[in-house]
Amino acid sequence: MSFQPPQSVCIFRLSALGDVTHIVPLVRRIQQFWPATRISWIIGKFEAKLVGDIADIEFIIVDKKRGFAAWRDLRARLRGRRFDVLLQCQVALRANVLGSAISAGTRVGYDWARSKELHSLFVNRRIAADTGWHVLDVLAAFGDAIGLPPAAPNWDIPTGPGDRAFAELHLPDDQPSLVISPCSSHRLRNWNAEAYAEVARHAHRALGMRVLLCGGPSAIEREMGDAILARLDTPISDLIGKDTLKQLLALLERATVVLTPDSGPMHMANAVGTPVIGLHAATDARRSGPYSDLRWSINRYAEAAEKYLGKPANRVRWGRRIERPGVMELIEPATVIERLEQLMAARRDGTLTLRREPGSPGTTSLPPGPNPATG
Repeated sequence: MSFQPPQSVCIFRLSALGDVTHIVPLVRRIQQFWPATRISWIIGKFEAKLVGDIADIEFIIVDKKRGFAAWRDLRARLRGRRFDVLLQCQVALRANVLGSAISAGTRVGYDWARSKELHSLFVNRRIAADTGWHVLDVLAAFGDAIGLPPAAPNWDIPTGPGDRAFAELHLPDDQPSLVISPCSSHRLRNWNAEAYAEVARHAHRALGMRVLLCGGPSAIEREMGDAILARLDTPISDLIGKDTLKQLLALLERATVVLTPDSGPMHMANAVGTPVIGLHAATDARRSGPYSDLRWSINRYAEAAEKYLGKPANRVRWGRRIERPGVMELIEPATVIERLEQLMAARRDGTLTLRREPGSPGTTSLPPGPNPATG
């Protein structure tokens, strides 16, 4: 099937921070191949603080917490406008209802297996079912569905001089650095403070690394940060609640390595080319880990599936989270320290490069057995 570049494309993806980061390569791909196409992006308030200054994009900010009022506001703002294409890249019921305020000829949504919460009622074209495993690959399939040529992921999220100055202030030299972003937006995806402290202690004492704690201003993040600090007698910089998203992005770009559970900062670090040790048990690293290189991440999702669901991971539906008390304790500090040692050895011998060759270790090829998206 052949496609003509549309005059206008509207992308609907409000949140979360990691998924919004995954949308950026799709935006860049449209800009690369269809430079004359007008792009609008329906996005959440918080997420817009990270990507809302990307050039030549109309950002339409929605406060989803306003419920029906948000739908009414969006409808009023778009009154009289009709897009050639809507990419409905979010399947939650609230997102589906909000998307109904957008007038578009072609409404592209998820394949049948990934559709849920009445998503099918709001779209008239679907992405292919066999789109790869990682969330970024699935989102890239929206570009495939409208005829965009393939392209390697490109993020290029802007930062300003002030953001880079902040990063340089806290990472001023070539001393290797470990940035720990210890919390995700879901408490049961978080590791424990004692384990983080053990890794931080080893990084400083055995590897000579500068260690920094990062996070937002929420009570959960402050509580975790204080618990980590209380267990340490080694110097560590505490930046929790002290940076903006842009400053964090610049800081992650200067870091040697980032340690984090499945979270927005994981994908921000990957976007700027910094290796990530991702901590996965509640979620599958193959689906939501650092896209460019999974070699350093710990993935205990298969063990979690057996322990908590009583089935192998390849029998679990795509996207299923195993957010159970204790699930992250399947990850042992010794394993994370070993992975950090391996990463730093690769850095010393010059082989620490991000890679994503199909089928190589660290990539996200489908597991053996039936497709979990449909199982």
